[in-house]
Amino acid sequence: MSGGPGLEFENDIAELETKIAVLERQTDRTDSSDNEIRTLRLELVKQLREAYGSLDAWQTVQVARHKNRPYTRDYLNLAFDEFVELHGDKFFGDDRAMLAGFAKLDRFKVMVIGHQKGRTYKERAACHFGCAHPEGYRKAMSKMRLAEKYGLPLICFIDTPGAYPGIGAEERGQAQVIAESMFKMSELKTPIICVVIGEGGSGGALGIGVGDRVAMLQHSYYSVISPEGCAGILWKSHEHAPKAAAALRFTSDNLKRFGVVDDVLEEPLGGAHRDHHQMASRLKSYLSRTLSELEVKPTDELLNERYEKFRRIGVFLEEPVA
Repeated sequence: MSGGPGLEFENDIAELETKIAVLERQTDRTDSSDNEIRTLRLELVKQLREAYGSLDAWQTVQVARHKNRPYTRDYLNLAFDEFVELHGDKFFGDDRAMLAGFAKLDRFKVMVIGHQKGRTYKERAACHFGCAHPEGYRKAMSKMRLAEKYGLPLICFIDTPGAYPGIGAEERGQAQVIAESMFKMSELKTPIICVVIGEGGSGGALGIGVGDRVAMLQHSYYSVISPEGCAGILWKSHEHAPKAAAALRFTSDNLKRFGVVDDVLEEPLGGAHRDHHQMASRLKSYLSRTLSELEVKPTDELLNERYEKFRRIGVFLEEPVA
C-alpha cells in the first residue's frame, strides 16, 4: 500500500511514487516504460531504506502519527478472529477512545483492550483523537476483571498522545482511575502483553501499559509526555518540539536499551502505514509466540516476574563527585 500523504522528510520518495503510479496507469505501456518502472522501484526501495534507517526522534513521531498507520481496530480485523466488542463502564458511559472485547488469536481466546483514534475526522472526533476519559479506563478495568475471571490472556494496544486533558475528565477522576488501572494490571492473575503501536503518551499510555511483556513497533514512541507538551513546559513554545523529542529518548532503540520495553517489532520498509497486512502478520506471530511462553508459567511466578520487571526500570549508577 502507498504511504498516502507524504511526511516532511519524504518529498523525494513521494515524487518517485507519483512517477511510478503515472507509468503504471498507462494503457499503452512498452518494454521501455516497464524497464523505467523497474528502475524507479529499485530507487524507491533504496530511498525508503535510507530514510527509514536513520530517522531522528521527531521524524519517528511523525511516522507514529501518520494518518494511514494501522490502529487497534485494523489489527483486530487483520490478525484476530471473532472479535466481540464490549461497551460501557457501568458507571458513566461508553468511551469510544478505548476499544475492548473478546477475540481469538490462533488457538488462544483472549481479551483485547486498546486505544482507538478513528480514521475519518468524524470518527476521530467521536474517539477524542485517541485520548481516553476516566470512563474509558473504568471500562478497561471492568474487562480486565472479566479476563481474569475466565482465565483469558489480556492483550493491550497502546496508541494515544495522552489521556483526555479536559475539565470534565479531571472532575471524574482521571488521575485516580489511571492509577487504579495500573495497580489492577500489576496484580491481574492472567498473562498480559502490551504493545505500543503508534503513540505512547504519558499516563494515558501507562493506564493500560503494565504487562508481563511490553513491546513497541519500530517507529512508535513511548514517553512520559508528548514532545509538544515538553517543549511548552521547558521552552515555552511548541516550536521546540523536535529538540524536546531528541531529549526525551523515547524511540524504540533507546527504550530497549534502557529496559523499558522487552521487544521491538520491525516494521515493513517505509513504516507500518505502507503495508498493514505485513505488519499485522508480524504482530500476530509475536503475540502467538509470547502467549505460548507465558501460558506455561504458574500464576505466582508470573506475578512475581511482572513486579520485578517494573521495579528494575529506572535503575542507574551514580559516581561520587571527586
